Amino acid sequence: MQLQALIFDVDGTLADTERDGHRVAFNRAFASAGLDWNWSIELYGELLYVAGGKERIRFYLEKYRPEITMPDDGFIAELHANKTKHYREILAGGEIPLRPGVKRLIDEARTQGVRLAIATTSALPNAVALLEQTLDPSWFEIIAAGDIVPAKKPAPDIYHYVLKEMNLEAKDCLVIEDSHHGLLASTGASLPTIVTFNDYTQTHDFSGALLVVNHLGEPELPCIVVVGEIGDISYLELETLNRLR
Repeated sequence: MQLQALIFDVDGTLADTERDGHRVAFNRAFASAGLDWNWSIELYGELLYVAGGKERIRFYLEKYRPEITMPDDGFIAELHANKTKHYREILAGGEIPLRPGVKRLIDEARTQGVRLAIATTSALPNAVALLEQTLDPSWFEIIAAGDIVPAKKPAPDIYHYVLKEMNLEAKDCLVIEDSHHGLLASTGASLPTIVTFNDYTQTHDFSGALLVVNHLGEPELPCIVVVGEIGDISYLELETLNRLR
């Protein structure tokens, strides 16, 4: 059976948003709140093992700043909302482009009638802001984001939600993720998954992925295959994705 839907993660998959987007936005939110917290590139790589921005703040305080009394949920929610505002300002500046091959593959999917969806732990305003700047939110039938399900990745809840909303079975779809947690979430919902790792996730365990590449590739910018086999093809297109399944 032909592929019916592509489901994309957002951060690190559609674009390299983490290091120069979310991390910077967190630090700006901390500064505007009068806090002396600063997340370095290296530290943020460790914090990414925790899914969700509010959860990440709590984890940071518990592990790295135990001398600070844990703020209440309202304070953390307000801090995270301010971070989202800063992140959208960064996106509006056009500073974060899509990763290689993303727009090309999405255009091909739309041309061939393959349905599109988003499944991310990122807050909905953040996910939509990136899509508004780089693609078009209306292209995606479902944008499942943030707290729409009780448990975030690596739990499979977000993917079960997307499958239910699209009335599709896992075998009809293909997921594109970038991290170990994302892969655990998608495969936990029995979804075949391709991983396009980035600088933060290149050392993750991607056991269970159909294919692991450094990016989706372009005709003039071949992808590097780390796990799996695509023959002499230098970039991923729908025909190749169908064969992988």
